[in-house]
Amino acid sequence: MTSSTTSTAHAVSPDSGEHWTAEGAWQVAEGIHRIPLPLPMDGLRAINVYVLVADDGLTLVDGGWAIPQARELLDRCLGQIGAGFGDIRRFLVTHVHRDHYTLARVLGTELGVDVTLGRGDRPALELMQDAASMTENPFAGALRTAGAAELAEEWNSPGQESDEDRLPDPTHWAFADTWLEGDTRIEVGPRTVDAVHTPGHTPGHYVYAERDAGLLFAGDHVLPTITPSIGFTMPMDQEPLGDFMASLTKVRSLPDLTILPAHGPVAPSSHTRVDELLAHHETRLADSLAALSSGPLTAHQVAGHLGWTRHEHAYDTLDVFSRGMAAMETKAHLELLVARGRATRTDTSDGVVFSAV
Repeated sequence: MTSSTTSTAHAVSPDSGEHWTAEGAWQVAEGIHRIPLPLPMDGLRAINVYVLVADDGLTLVDGGWAIPQARELLDRCLGQIGAGFGDIRRFLVTHVHRDHYTLARVLGTELGVDVTLGRGDRPALELMQDAASMTENPFAGALRTAGAAELAEEWNSPGQESDEDRLPDPTHWAFADTWLEGDTRIEVGPRTVDAVHTPGHTPGHYVYAERDAGLLFAGDHVLPTITPSIGFTMPMDQEPLGDFMASLTKVRSLPDLTILPAHGPVAPSSHTRVDELLAHHETRLADSLAALSSGPLTAHQVAGHLGWTRHEHAYDTLDVFSRGMAAMETKAHLELLVARGRATRTDTSDGVVFSAV
């Protein structure tokens, strides 16, 4: 789903002058480089890892997905700036999703360097470490509460997940070395970076703002061409969209900063993009409420009334994974309508049913 007129698939990043996924260590500011790393089986195609250079070594914001292609490319691109894995001193991870955390955790363990993560994401790591006891996809229960029992079974079926999803490698999901709580300041060589807690996409999501340089290492919180998924996190959060919109408002109170996103091109204005994201979700809330005018519905049923992606595709034309994501995100919108007093919720054997007030 997106609220930008620029397609991620065609976005050129100003630091490289090429498509944002183009290989390289692209300088975005003095002493800061952007390295896009590949994502298999993912429509986003790449994740931007940011390298902050200081006299005592490198700090990386996010680490990439722990796959051989990403590791090899990171090593090669660090070589372009005269560095290597041995120069890494710390990983500042924005959140626990595997494309951000797992390569950071693997390299952090190998190199004996600090991996920092928001404490709100610790419960997700606890679940991943207990993955051997899982009897089904961890999101199947969330899909059932969204009224999408058939989708839950499809998500459970072989072929819908990678081997890592079914039985994650525990070395990829070991606990962080340092846990962030609240907002704090972090010294990175001569730089001072504000670590700002921005729950919503995940409970422990952080952005890192370097005010002096006018930069926002935005993770998945503020993306320039797409809207981050909401409701796709374990354990389930009751009001992830409310948290996300409050976090957007919090970031809007910072100075207007250049966005250094995890996915997509470098973008000029955090204020402009935050305003777009807030407006987008208000529109989705209004559309979700309008769908309830026909009577009580589950999130799965409401999702069928909405258009998806920037092309407004019909819900039933999406693939199995995307429909599941859409159902969980729609439920997040409906839960926020309940919190605002615009709808009510009733737990049933077929999932949570929502009604307009």
